[in-house]
Amino acid sequence: MAAVKEMTEGKIFPQLFYFTLPLLMGNLLQQTYSLVDAAIVGKFLGIDSLAAVGASSSVVFLILGFCNGCCGGFGIPVAQKFGAHDYSTMRRCVSVSLQLAALMSVVLAVVTGILCDDILHLMRTPANIFDEAYVYLLITFIGIPCTFFYNLLSSIIRALGDSKTPFWFLLLAAVLNIVLDLFCILVLHWGVAGAAIATVFSQGFSAALCYFYMIRRFAILRTTPAERRFSKSIARILLNIGVPMGLQFSITAIGSIMLQSANNALGTACVAAFTAAMRIKMFFMCPFESLGIAMATFAGQNYGAGRPRRIMQGVKAASLMALAYWIFTFCVLMFGSQRLALLFVDASEAEILADTALFLHVSVTFFPVLGLLCILRYTIQGAGFTNLAMLSGVSEMIARILVSLLAVPAFGYLAVCFGDSTAWIFADAFLIPAFFYVYKKIQLVKRSD
Repeated sequence: MAAVKEMTEGKIFPQLFYFTLPLLMGNLLQQTYSLVDAAIVGKFLGIDSLAAVGASSSVVFLILGFCNGCCGGFGIPVAQKFGAHDYSTMRRCVSVSLQLAALMSVVLAVVTGILCDDILHLMRTPANIFDEAYVYLLITFIGIPCTFFYNLLSSIIRALGDSKTPFWFLLLAAVLNIVLDLFCILVLHWGVAGAAIATVFSQGFSAALCYFYMIRRFAILRTTPAERRFSKSIARILLNIGVPMGLQFSITAIGSIMLQSANNALGTACVAAFTAAMRIKMFFMCPFESLGIAMATFAGQNYGAGRPRRIMQGVKAASLMALAYWIFTFCVLMFGSQRLALLFVDASEAEILADTALFLHVSVTFFPVLGLLCILRYTIQGAGFTNLAMLSGVSEMIARILVSLLAVPAFGYLAVCFGDSTAWIFADAFLIPAFFYVYKKIQLVKRSD
């Protein structure tokens, strides 16, 4: 029988470190999906196909980010009730979250699938890559239920202190994704559609593994018929936490869409460079995101247990880890960006290689700002103050819109390179005082630590 793990007692640094490691590996594997898709598409199908895959990446982030945010939010009450040892309510939260996920994912898949054409036109997608971009985006949206359920089930398992199991399932899915990518593109000749199908199928596979493992191995999650009934009050709690978290991702993505739309207008070469750079950047951002997710579970359990001091100590420990990682990443990306870009384009594409390296050099310089953003935002979410976290997304959106409307027309691709870092600075300017506000609030609730 699988064991659950409480993080309300014991040494904080090793707890966070060992809980974060499987999350990190899982996030790296998820980014491997994108890296493999882009690398295979760029090498075997050409620059236009690579640009088609990347032309709608910010829209994908908007929709899938909403799904992932909701799933993370649904896991917070589970972590809080687990930390408070209220296991019956915890099981009811799990049951209702699965019911909500089924409804929400199907509705999102239908609506976004219908709107694909309009979305790409609004983003000023170049005509020579429009058809391929449409096919890739449509298949990705049809697969929303697979993404939704994998992230929800992983969130529930992590809420019980198990971050290792979702990683192993995702590892199997990553291997499957690589095999299917090569098979669909090189053998079946399905083009970018094959890359999208491989990713959707792989995520569905990992979701199924998580579900069967969870219902078979966690005795604490075995429900009675009464606990499986839909509850409006619990649904309201879940939606009040999950929807703001989802909206926070979506609001952030609106700014990214504006930035990507401005970049799309600069031509196919800039779109290809942006696509390659974003894939590499997202890969190296994984440790910050993983630390943040770990802090959400850590903060949720300790909030439920009435231990606010441990939350502050956790923020300090996570910040030290983020700083140590940034030093390593700075060296790698400052000296190896062009070599990494060769994964996606040929050495003859000198302009695209240079633009990719420029984007990465700017981004990695501001990674400490990003690390603090992830840690504070997820900690605030884990304590249940998701509306504040959503407002930090508004700050990011405003920054990216300002860069898109004012800086890109004047400075071109160079301004695009500074879009993300500007957004991170805006978000931290909001999150730092917001965190201290939340910390004071939770200190007033319980002082049992």
